[in-house]
Amino acid sequence: MKQMKIDLHMHTRISDGTDSPEELLQVVRASGISLFSVTDHDAINGNLVLRDLLEQEDPAFVSGIEFSCQDELGKYHILGYGFDPEEQSIRAVVEKGQALRTEKLRKRLQLLDEMFQISFPEHEIQKLMKLDNPGKPHIGNLMVQYGFSGSLREAFDSYLQLLPEQQDYIGPEEAIRGVLESGGIPVLAHPFFGDGRENYPADAMEERLDRLTSFGLKGVEAFYSGFTQEQTSLMVQFAEKRRLYITAGSDYHGRNKGIAPGQTGLNINAYPPENLERFLGDIHKLPGWLGPKQ
Repeated sequence: MKQMKIDLHMHTRISDGTDSPEELLQVVRASGISLFSVTDHDAINGNLVLRDLLEQEDPAFVSGIEFSCQDELGKYHILGYGFDPEEQSIRAVVEKGQALRTEKLRKRLQLLDEMFQISFPEHEIQKLMKLDNPGKPHIGNLMVQYGFSGSLREAFDSYLQLLPEQQDYIGPEEAIRGVLESGGIPVLAHPFFGDGRENYPADAMEERLDRLTSFGLKGVEAFYSGFTQEQTSLMVQFAEKRRLYITAGSDYHGRNKGIAPGQTGLNINAYPPENLERFLGDIHKLPGWLGPKQ
């Protein structure tokens, strides 16, 4: 496999990033990335916008999404790649995820008022409600704007993370099935980190992978901006053991996270690329691929 720069985990302001799809495309162009995907949380609209923006000389693009999921083993983020964004199977899961996010937003705003006496003008609340995927970063940025917190990090650590956990989630089996039935490939995002805050040990990770592969999971994000070299090496081994695809993603969120586009930890020369090469070969055949055919 020739050396290449890919980033298959990026967010726009349609979910919790700060770049518009147009701005993200400019970032990708300037970063020298040759293949990318937009994986907004529970949203496909960014894919539809980018599909119309891409020009012939642009990097290759594959449709993407990231579902927030939970079951009795904990939380997961399930990525989907290459699906047809017009398919009802994926749209049904998206609609459910967006409805759950809107309800969680209502509850979080209520709890902020009850626990910390933090509230916002009605016009700001209505703007939040109109977002495709309102979440904690949107509330945190509003807290900074209105002087309740000095930074987004402070808003999370001192307020938002202290709110009682909301229990309604999409199940991982449901998300995986929606991606598969829409012609795509389901992949476990940042596997050791669950929804971003946990850090699962290797034995728990194996149990989670076995459960998810029984649902139809096809790959793991072995190269991730937050992983140590040891975590990446372990995940490559887990993927090879189960013959799962390997992907690479930065989790770029623009100004909401200090992560650069293309910052995935991927070094083609340092790891056996077979499972990644299989993925890169097979996504060319999927309905959500936009780029040169192999």
